[in-house]
Amino acid sequence: MQLHEQGRGRQQKPEQQEQLIYLDHAATSWPKPPEVLEAVMEAMQRDGANPGRGSHAMAVRASRILFDTRKVLAKLFRVKNPNDIAFALNTTMALNTAIKGLLKPGDHVIATAVEHNSVRRPLEHLKKTIGIHVTYVEPNGDGELDAKQVEDAITGSTRLVVVNHSSNLLGSILPVSDIGEITRGRGIKLLVDAAQTAGLLGIDVEQMGIDMLAFPGHKGLLGPQGTGGLYIHPDIELEPLLHGGTGSQSEAIEQPSVRPDRYEAGTQNAVGISGLRAGVKHILHETVQKIHTSEWMLTQQMMEGLLSVNGLRVLGPSLGKPRTGIVSFVIDGADPSEIGFILDQHYQIAVRTGFHCTPLAHGTAGTTETGAIRASVGCFTTTDEVNAFIAAVKEIKQHYS
Repeated sequence: MQLHEQGRGRQQKPEQQEQLIYLDHAATSWPKPPEVLEAVMEAMQRDGANPGRGSHAMAVRASRILFDTRKVLAKLFRVKNPNDIAFALNTTMALNTAIKGLLKPGDHVIATAVEHNSVRRPLEHLKKTIGIHVTYVEPNGDGELDAKQVEDAITGSTRLVVVNHSSNLLGSILPVSDIGEITRGRGIKLLVDAAQTAGLLGIDVEQMGIDMLAFPGHKGLLGPQGTGGLYIHPDIELEPLLHGGTGSQSEAIEQPSVRPDRYEAGTQNAVGISGLRAGVKHILHETVQKIHTSEWMLTQQMMEGLLSVNGLRVLGPSLGKPRTGIVSFVIDGADPSEIGFILDQHYQIAVRTGFHCTPLAHGTAGTTETGAIRASVGCFTTTDEVNAFIAAVKEIKQHYS
């Protein structure tokens, strides 16, 4: 297959490879703002001691990084007490901490059929090992859900509702606030997977009725990989996922009762968390609203271009409807993995193909047999890049006609 590169004409970005068009922000944001890189290097060079494990000046500075980062995260998510935020390696670890730390034998859980495997697999594990009961509420084919569907699924033993704030395949935004009103009035806990929305959509844990919020540091928050966290409402007591050293109450046999130490066994990633702090500060300066508006406009531009291609189906909410910066699609008669390979090798465009760790959502979208191609924009994506992507897809499609 003979393919040629498209012209780009893009504005300069921080520390990026010259020709690469990166459209895989739903997996990890890239490039990072310059201040994130600087913060990581400064922490490594100046504050590289073990946080919370010593009283010397460097250890104190490392501890300060963690505390300051909790504060900016609390500001972003409207959390009253920063110590109710526990750091984790990623959203998966945060979700496991919440799910396995809360549920008991016989509990009933409501989730949705657009959940990531980071929710589905822990639930299915507990279903098998301790006998919890799980109901998966089915959104429509575009991944859109009515909160009443959750309400109708509630039983007398429902203890937890787990909801993906936005599908990582379809980009649909679920009605978290409406669900929060339902759960709050019934004493049911609400756990929100904010893997695709933290830093990209406004989140107010109090106003939205969120009891636990799992979030990544390396996506919309613009921090390094290996960072993330879990907000835990002060009235919730979880069994810790990890047990071990915390630097506090070391004489006790049991895990400390004080937060956040109770949920942070082992040495924390102070260097990465320093980068996370810089990423969150960047978002607070730019504002979530500005970032979301920019990404929404780019997705609309992308969808308009892709919808003009015969034999191509765009997944998720239709043009003009709310969504995050994710546009997934399939091409009649084409293997998504092959399309992704061509985009990468011939056009230097990075996208994600396959099943995106969410077979439930692919079942909802009707793409269980094929998987899909996912392009996702970020805060540094440009209109020129989107145009180049659309042109590349159109050229590739001609070879399958």
